[in-house]
Amino acid sequence: MFPIRTKNRKAISVVMTTLIILVASVVLGTGVVLYGTSLFQTGGQTQAISSQGLKMWVNATCTGSPSGGCPANTVSWGAAAIRNSGDVLVSVNTIQIRGVIVPFNNWYVDTNSSHTAANFQAQFISTATTNAGTMRCNNGNGIFGSAGNCPALYSAATCPASNGLAIPNILVINEAGAPDSITQPFAANELCLKQQAGPVSLTPGGQMIVYFNVPNSVIGPVDSGSQVTVNILAGNVGGPASITVANS
Repeated sequence: MFPIRTKNRKAISVVMTTLIILVASVVLGTGVVLYGTSLFQTGGQTQAISSQGLKMWVNATCTGSPSGGCPANTVSWGAAAIRNSGDVLVSVNTIQIRGVIVPFNNWYVDTNSSHTAANFQAQFISTATTNAGTMRCNNGNGIFGSAGNCPALYSAATCPASNGLAIPNILVINEAGAPDSITQPFAANELCLKQQAGPVSLTPGGQMIVYFNVPNSVIGPVDSGSQVTVNILAGNVGGPASITVANS
C-alpha cells in the first residue's frame, strides 16, 4: 500500500513567498517615504540673495594726472545693501562690473545688525575721494563709543577725513551727514565699513552694506550719467542690476 503524501511543502512554500513579498513591500515603501522626505527637505532649503540701494559714482574731474589731485587713473566707487533672502548660509563672493571682478581688498563692509538695520533703506551717499582714491570718512577723526564695534580712536592712517594719501582699512560713513562734518559720537546711522580679505558670509536673513572701489579704468569720467551693469553674486545666486553712474 502506497503511503499517503501531503502537500505541506507546497503550503510552506506559499507562506514563505507571501512573507517575502510582504517584507519586500514594507522595505520598498519605507525607502520611497524616506527618499520623498529627503527631496522635500532639500527642496525646502534654497540659496538666494537680494540687493538694493545700488549706487555708482565716478570722479569726473580725474583725467589720469596725479598733479590734478587724483590718483594715476580714474576714481570710481559703488555701494549696495545685500540681504540673504534664502534658507541657508551664503557667502557673497563676487562684485563684477563690465566683466571685471572687484578684488576683496577693495570691499569695505559692515555686517553689524544694528548698523545695517538702520541703514538698509538709506540713499547711500558719496563722501568724495582723497588723493589716494579712497572714499573719505565724513565724521572727522574723532573718538567713538564701543557700540560702534570700531576702534576707539581713528587716525589719518585708518580713516582719512581729508586728502590724505593713506589707504584705510576702515571707513566710517554717516549716511545722514555731509562730507567732512564735525566730530560726533558714533550714531546708529553711521557705518563701520571694514576692509575685506575674502567672501562675506551671511546667515538667513542676514544683511551687509558694502562700499567698493572699482578698479582703475573700468569706469571713467565719460561714463558719468550713463548706465552700467553690476553683478553681485553668492556662488551661483544673485544677478545683474543696471545703475546710472553719478558724479562724485
